[in-house]
Amino acid sequence: MTALTLSNLSAATVPADAVVIGVAQSDSGPVLAAGSAPAAAVDAATGGTLAATLTTLGAKGAELEITKVPTPEGVSAPLLVAVGLGAVPDEGGAFDPERLRKAAGAASRALSGREHVAFALPVADAAAVAAVAEGALLGAYRFTAFRGRDFDASEGAPPSRFTVLDEAAADDAHTQAAERALVVAEEVRRARDLINTPPADLTPAGFATLAEETAPGYGVDVTVWDEAALEEGGFGGLLGVGRGSVNPPRLVRLAYRNPAASRTLALVGKGITYDSGGISLKPAGHNETMKCDMSGAAAVYTTVLAAARLGLAVNLTGWLALAENMPSGSATKPGDVLSLYGGKTVEVLNTDAEGRLVLGDALVRASEEEPDGVVDVATLTGAMVVALGERTMGVLGTDAFRDLLHETAGEVGEPSWPLPMPAELTEGLKSPVADLANVAGRMGGGLFAGVFLREFVPADLRWAHLDIAGPAYNDGSPHGYTPKGGTGFAVRTLVRLAERAADGDLG
Repeated sequence: MTALTLSNLSAATVPADAVVIGVAQSDSGPVLAAGSAPAAAVDAATGGTLAATLTTLGAKGAELEITKVPTPEGVSAPLLVAVGLGAVPDEGGAFDPERLRKAAGAASRALSGREHVAFALPVADAAAVAAVAEGALLGAYRFTAFRGRDFDASEGAPPSRFTVLDEAAADDAHTQAAERALVVAEEVRRARDLINTPPADLTPAGFATLAEETAPGYGVDVTVWDEAALEEGGFGGLLGVGRGSVNPPRLVRLAYRNPAASRTLALVGKGITYDSGGISLKPAGHNETMKCDMSGAAAVYTTVLAAARLGLAVNLTGWLALAENMPSGSATKPGDVLSLYGGKTVEVLNTDAEGRLVLGDALVRASEEEPDGVVDVATLTGAMVVALGERTMGVLGTDAFRDLLHETAGEVGEPSWPLPMPAELTEGLKSPVADLANVAGRMGGGLFAGVFLREFVPADLRWAHLDIAGPAYNDGSPHGYTPKGGTGFAVRTLVRLAERAADGDLG
């Protein structure tokens, strides 16, 4: 069980297993980051020699640099951790929240085996409090659900108790920021757990059952379409993608309602619980992480739970388009034509471009309820990773709403980039036998995917498409508050968007 508290105690007196302080980089070497009186108390306990000690140990204050120092006499905690915050801000400036978030995450990761950690980073306002809390909680993530019986969960366990030292701990805005950070971080961690779960243990039906068993406990209504209901309803995208698997597809609708809400937002998540590519089989080396192809659905699911837990004054529907894409004698073949929900037909030229097919079904169904805006989120195209790398999501959609999503992602520290959908790309999706083809040429593949999805959204509806193919899964080393494996990317952006919708701000 994770615990988070705010405290106005000095870093020298807080009863913790370790204290984290911030160190900035200056021309003269590392300096104690300004703005944290609790941390200054630790420096005072050393007689003002802390910076000199860190210099002797080779510290520079560079971003995410970690230096561990035994604490001096007069400091309660036995270990001091100095985390680099990078360059000193301009005169009178504060550290950017994302710098604080990453620093707190890096410190948490470096403190395995310590149960209770106090963070004495500069928290000038409520946003800084939230950033430190989020980073600390997310950096301490570890997935152990499938370890064997000889695994000792206590050995090297990440911290589970966090104290953010804050002189204004009693301030309502600071308290609320910490409470929100705990909820958001817990839901990001839930999304990570789902993404990291092996595909044999999270089938479409299994995910749907999990939603049915869990979401009502938070005041969220759940409706599930099984394969018979999908057939009756004409959801040809989901049925076509799932046709080759022994695990049939599901469509899940989550509904959170608030009586004070004046806005309704629909979120649609791609939930391919395993993607082999189908008949258009993925090449060797590309299958091993395809359990993460349901990251969009995980983000939508946990965002709805977060909104309910926070009591946001918004009506929110979440749509999980769940299928397993496998090759078999019954699988959809290149050249087959599927009739998606609403009647539009698609010639499937590549069965590995399956996400857009299940999203097409779900987007039409979600739009029927006439929300004020709809956002789909998906690990959709490798082309987006080629374009933007592994840490940045692409954002497409109606111009003003697309820009709002880009701005919102920036507010919470999730890198994104707005992209166009040139009109001429529509020509590339024409099929001689159906209304659309599911793929076009190799160039601009991420843009073509957005143009395809646009065909399933009413022209007068605010719509944004988030392609998280790069940042949804980290196959490399951990960094900042990002672990190896599932990241839970886009949850924080979508929660912030729901808050903006509650305030009537949808662009």
